[in-house]
Amino acid sequence: MKAALSALALVVAGVLAALIGLLVVKGAGTLSLGSLLDMPARAGREGGILPVLAATGYLVGGALTLALPVGVATALFLQEYAPPGRAVTAIRSLTEALAGVPSIIFGLFGFSLFVIRLGWGWSLAAGSATLALMLLPTVVRTSEEALAGVPRELREGAAALGATRWETIRRVVLPPAAPGILTGAMLALGRAFGETAAVLLTAGSDLGMPTSPLAPGRPMAVHLYILATEGLSEGRAWATALALVAGVLAVNLAANLIMGRWRR
Repeated sequence: MKAALSALALVVAGVLAALIGLLVVKGAGTLSLGSLLDMPARAGREGGILPVLAATGYLVGGALTLALPVGVATALFLQEYAPPGRAVTAIRSLTEALAGVPSIIFGLFGFSLFVIRLGWGWSLAAGSATLALMLLPTVVRTSEEALAGVPRELREGAAALGATRWETIRRVVLPPAAPGILTGAMLALGRAFGETAAVLLTAGSDLGMPTSPLAPGRPMAVHLYILATEGLSEGRAWATALALVAGVLAVNLAANLIMGRWRR
């Protein structure tokens, strides 16, 4: 059994290594500092992807800004305030179900609500709000696990000293749980980097430099999709894919480092 599991682990690692190797071989020759920080030309066939990086930063940062406080507050309610019962079980079940909804469904919902109903149009704000809904299950789940990892004795000791429940949460529970919450936020950030369908329907695909949250933009995943499907530049498509995967790997590596230090 151990040999079979080891073989499966090697297969998974080999697939990842092969994927990264292919991206390096195909995209490293085109990827450069100029290809990242210059303005695009000829619909992305030439120049850099500075507006794409800016749009990606706006989208991901906005989504995390919206999802993190709501997700942590939900986790605090479930873990610290809500009495055990059917209501808590139902909320957790719905959160798990939300995590399994395909991204295209989120995209259609965001398009209907933010783009059409609220009149935001294709914009970074609509894309960020849609991404925030997608990230909520990850933030809630990881935050709740981090809060559950704080020993119950610490809460009881604070209560015995006369601290209110909120004082206990703020001064005793949240500090040791913060690394786990941050890890969950970074894992959610890594997922947001790679979303395509949801942001294509809400943020649009404009290649110009975004000037406000209500302006459209083209994040990296959408830019890669357009380059690949429309045949604009195969080399730049591979370079964009390499940059995107490198960013996701960097975020996940940082999350693993934070989690490793937290467990110590």
